[in-house]
Amino acid sequence: MNLQTEQPAWLRALNEEDLQFLKRFILASGSLKALAGEYGISYPTVRTRLDRLIEKVKVAEQSGLEDEFHRLIQIMVAEGSLGASMAKQLLKAHRESTNSKENES
Repeated sequence: MNLQTEQPAWLRALNEEDLQFLKRFILASGSLKALAGEYGISYPTVRTRLDRLIEKVKVAEQSGLEDEFHRLIQIMVAEGSLGASMAKQLLKAHRESTNSKENES
């Protein structure tokens, strides 16, 4: 059985760190306070991490995105590894590149 093809899009978007956080969150019965204690960090830090994870799942499940490149860029913004202004520049360059390739055909 190939689990990769059976996994929903939102689960495939999560990296190993995300999955470990999710596992620990579940094992802490959803208590952010308990999770903060386990990680040895503040409650607001855990809340921010959860908010980013929620946004990442939303983006992964979002329909209507132009292509997988757009989805990846939005996931990177959601997880905080790419700034919004850089994302806009990348998406604009990608769109222009795609349009010029289509015009050449």
